[in-house]
Amino acid sequence: MDAGSVTLLREILASTGWIERTRELGLALRATRSVGGLLVVGTPEEEPWHLTAHLSDEARLSGLPQLSPTLVRWAPAPGAPAHLRVGLERIRQAGRGETLFVVAEERAPEALLERVSDARRTGTTILALDGGDTDLTGLAHDALTVPERAPFSFDGAQHLVSMAAGEVERRPTLRDRLARLLDRVSGPQVTD
Repeated sequence: MDAGSVTLLREILASTGWIERTRELGLALRATRSVGGLLVVGTPEEEPWHLTAHLSDEARLSGLPQLSPTLVRWAPAPGAPAHLRVGLERIRQAGRGETLFVVAEERAPEALLERVSDARRTGTTILALDGGDTDLTGLAHDALTVPERAPFSFDGAQHLVSMAAGEVERRPTLRDRLARLLDRVSGPQVTD
């Protein structure tokens, strides 16, 4: 899904409350204090590669280095590049100022829930994007549940959250304010 498609989806969903919820979760992701402290993990069957890549892009484009995610993998290959060799032991090392973002459309396995619970006890902020897993939602400080009947797919929700995480409120520059003043003073443009 490209940025134009996500923007169109946001316009369609504007009156539903979903945009506000994805913004809330996006803002929570930005609360991570350190570069590499945003840990993203999925299930053994579904690792959130795509979302991790989008968050990385958003971090770079928005100038928010704390959004640079660390993909935590269930079975990293020993010869893989360093950024693809981060295993579940990284969750045990998580602490205050870090965020564990669990992305699980299906029910999270018990082993993951145990690690999430342990990370929460050490002060790690737990966020979740899930398909209705009440156990995972119960452990999370903030969660967005995407039910089967949602007006978009789970993949669409990931795109909405990653885009919301990278949104930076831009204050109007002097040029913007002068242009707005000029528009008011000159009145509407009438074409012949």
